[in-house]
Amino acid sequence: MRIPAHAVCTAIRDDIVSGVFGPGGRLTEEVLARRYGVSRVPVREALRTLESEGFVTTRRHAGACVAEPTEQEAADLLELRMLLEPLAAARAARRRTEAHLKVLRGLVRLGQERARRGQGEDLRSLGGWFHETLAQASGSPGLIALLTQMRYKVAWMYVVEAPARPVESWAEHGAVVDAVARGDAERARALAAVHAERAAGAHRLRIRSAVSTSQPAVNMSSGRH
Repeated sequence: MRIPAHAVCTAIRDDIVSGVFGPGGRLTEEVLARRYGVSRVPVREALRTLESEGFVTTRRHAGACVAEPTEQEAADLLELRMLLEPLAAARAARRRTEAHLKVLRGLVRLGQERARRGQGEDLRSLGGWFHETLAQASGSPGLIALLTQMRYKVAWMYVVEAPARPVESWAEHGAVVDAVARGDAERARALAAVHAERAAGAHRLRIRSAVSTSQPAVNMSSGRH
């Protein structure tokens, strides 16, 4: 069975984001093909995609390597996300469907419940799903793609600390959803901007170790995609 390049791309990106392959580490086609149990063709295609996304760079005499973002690039990324997430909220107020609202309200209920119970790990996942759904509700494929890529990059470059006041944080999520439900684009934008600015303060630059070329193999046919 031929493993598609997009599945290999996802696997390599996940390993870069999680720190399996550190900044500056070489990404040789042979090693990656062996790790994921695929031929070199989908690996080559995946590396080209990841280079266009900014996760991989090609060096003279070294070939493909994990990119090494600077502190300024990391700061710029966070600032861009703070601009785009309020835009997504405003567009969601104009374009959301009832299905989007149902999911958003459900996530807010779960988030508020988990926040009261102090279940931090659940809150991290729920927050990710909330912002992904809000982006989807914007109905803008280009914006959705940008925010998706930014989420990966922020997770790669930053450690995100748990909110100091999780109950208040999820109350902010709820207020955004209320504005989206009413179709109040400007209020949705303003509330999302305040929330994004507060959330940015919880981000700390991540320090990563160098890549190891002796990673265990990953079976791509086992359902990872």
